[in-house]
Amino acid sequence: MRIVIARTMPNFSMDVYADGLISGLRAVRPNWEIIELAPRPIDRRNSSLFLRLWKYYERFWHFPRKVKHQVGDIFHIIDHSEAHIVHWLKNTNKPVVVTCHDLINFFYHENLKGSVQLPLVSNGTWMYSVRAMQYANHIITVSSETAKDTTQILNIEPARIAIIPNAVESIFKQLAKKEFEFLNQKYRNSPETLCLLNVGGDFPRKNIDTILEVVKILEQRGLSVQLWKAGADFTKEQKEYVKNQKLENSVKYLGKPDKSTLVKIYNAADILIAPSLHEGFGITILEAMACGTPVITSNVSAMPEVAGDAGILVAPQDCQAIADAVSRLHSDPVYYQELVAKGLARTKSFTWNKTAEQIAEIYENLVFQKPSIKVAAKT
Repeated sequence: MRIVIARTMPNFSMDVYADGLISGLRAVRPNWEIIELAPRPIDRRNSSLFLRLWKYYERFWHFPRKVKHQVGDIFHIIDHSEAHIVHWLKNTNKPVVVTCHDLINFFYHENLKGSVQLPLVSNGTWMYSVRAMQYANHIITVSSETAKDTTQILNIEPARIAIIPNAVESIFKQLAKKEFEFLNQKYRNSPETLCLLNVGGDFPRKNIDTILEVVKILEQRGLSVQLWKAGADFTKEQKEYVKNQKLENSVKYLGKPDKSTLVKIYNAADILIAPSLHEGFGITILEAMACGTPVITSNVSAMPEVAGDAGILVAPQDCQAIADAVSRLHSDPVYYQELVAKGLARTKSFTWNKTAEQIAEIYENLVFQKPSIKVAAKT
């Protein structure tokens, strides 16, 4: 079978998904031919009007034509934001699959503010793209939460949706202490300091304000605590809060580490704290667990699906409850180690080979016209 994978312009999250899926497919279906296509990269940070227009030309005209003219038995668009390509494939008589990672922009329009040059245009093209999923033969969602949103918002019947979760890369694992000790020496205030970690963006739904409030509460309780943040920097307002509350020594921004450094950061931290308000999946939960770091996350959206009983689930805006969870992990080493063990065990269920096997079955059902089935997440 010849599979055509339509990738995106360079994007960290989508590259992780595409690379993981392709490596998994090659492992579980070694005789298949996999064709990877990607648009020509455009520097999104460049403010040039010409480059911005060129980016839209590339995404919405040149690249879709390239995909359309490729020969394949099935086409897989790996990002819902590129689902407009479905329109170009209608007349090929070949099945088309789209992976929908989330529909968060329907709920949080501010996601595009500050992250793109033309938010109104970007929002319009995003809406146009995701609505094109209605014409795909099958939709893969990475969580039941995203499947529910896809049905309710886009009116796509459940029979055309398969819930197949993301996986954690093998690079995320427990390390020997000597491999990350330099991070403790560089960032940790003292050996007794409890280090909380948050990894990801700075969108309001990431709930960073609540995390900062938790740090303040813990310090008021007399606990030596430090928050490490990797990924997007704190916002101007958050930095002002840190300064006004005199938390400068308790909050550290670690920048945007490469993958190998991020693994060391996960290992060096004591707890991942991820009380997001809404996620399509929540990959940092799995990454932390795979590194032996206990997780405190939200009891809403897709986070419970990912964490299962291996994480502490809390109401995301209940600062006292989050602080209580941190305090318990700090004071109860037996409970701490129980969560470490549960997290390590849980991540073994999330492999790219397993994800690829389920997706390969979807391909085969479509190409060989087997009865349509709804695949539930096998965790």
